[in-house]
Amino acid sequence: MENSITIRTAREEDAEELLKIYEPYVRETAVTFEYKVPEVEEFTARIRKTLCRYPYLVAMQGEDIVGYTYASPFHERKAYDWAVEVSVYVKRDKRKLGIGRKLYQALESELKKMNIVNVNACIAYPASEDRYLTDDSVRFHERMGYQMVGRFHKCGYKFHRWYDMVWMEKHIGEHLENQPEVVAFCSVRHDR
Repeated sequence: MENSITIRTAREEDAEELLKIYEPYVRETAVTFEYKVPEVEEFTARIRKTLCRYPYLVAMQGEDIVGYTYASPFHERKAYDWAVEVSVYVKRDKRKLGIGRKLYQALESELKKMNIVNVNACIAYPASEDRYLTDDSVRFHERMGYQMVGRFHKCGYKFHRWYDMVWMEKHIGEHLENQPEVVAFCSVRHDR
């Protein structure tokens, strides 16, 4: 399966297809703490805003988009420029086929070109697994080389249940005394 997947930069016109992937996560899971599925226009604006500075990539299987990943600011203050928050979503019937791994590998490759050195994932985490949330995302990130760095207890409320949130991190570059400046994705991007 993984070999039949290609990765390319997202386009604004992908918003509707990406929303089809994201919608079940909003409606049926606590993977995202978003309550309402965004409108296509809002999702398009999110893609546009991300691509101004960071990678937003899609996984293609033939002509079908089967997953996506993107980076966003870890924090807005200048000293945080070398760190990003990353997210990945895969069509629910295409999970555990290596698509998420391929997306993250491509994302990390692009982030390295930008001089990013820290990638961080904010993950909804159940005190005990239920029908809305498992610890699959934490296990996925562990397999991708992330380490647990923090846990906030009962900080997200969805489906009349309280969920924890964890932070995981991975270093993808060297931390130097004279760190090269981060360059925007649009400066290093090459559409695939």
